[in-house]
Amino acid sequence: MVAKSGNRLSHIANGQVRTDPAASLAERLVTLDRELSDVIVAHRPDAGAVEEVFVNANPQSTLKLGQARGVCLLALARAGLPVSEYATRLVKKALVGTGGAEKAQVQAMLKVLLPGVKLAGADAADALAVAIAHAHMLR
Repeated sequence: MVAKSGNRLSHIANGQVRTDPAASLAERLVTLDRELSDVIVAHRPDAGAVEEVFVNANPQSTLKLGQARGVCLLALARAGLPVSEYATRLVKKALVGTGGAEKAQVQAMLKVLLPGVKLAGADAADALAVAIAHAHMLR
């Protein structure tokens, strides 16, 4: 999560939801919903932003990602938050200047934009990148 004041960004929080890999997909989606709802209650954001699903080589992974994304959209909408969706290429372009940027380039730019922030992992970095892209789109 980031906040924007004028042209300045500030880090509020970042993290990752961990689910039990041995649990059923339905149970994992419930965990995701509960954890995201807790974050919404704790931080009271003004809006949500979600990355659009990209199709990868494994159709099963793409389907599961889409289901998790649906849970995120539902949790945000249920909380009454406006939700924006962004293509991966647009997020990369907003942060790095090119839609073809590598993950390492995006993470390096996160360190420039949010100095001293400790990232909870690659998924947290991706989420912060989407949040920053959303903040830039609001200008």
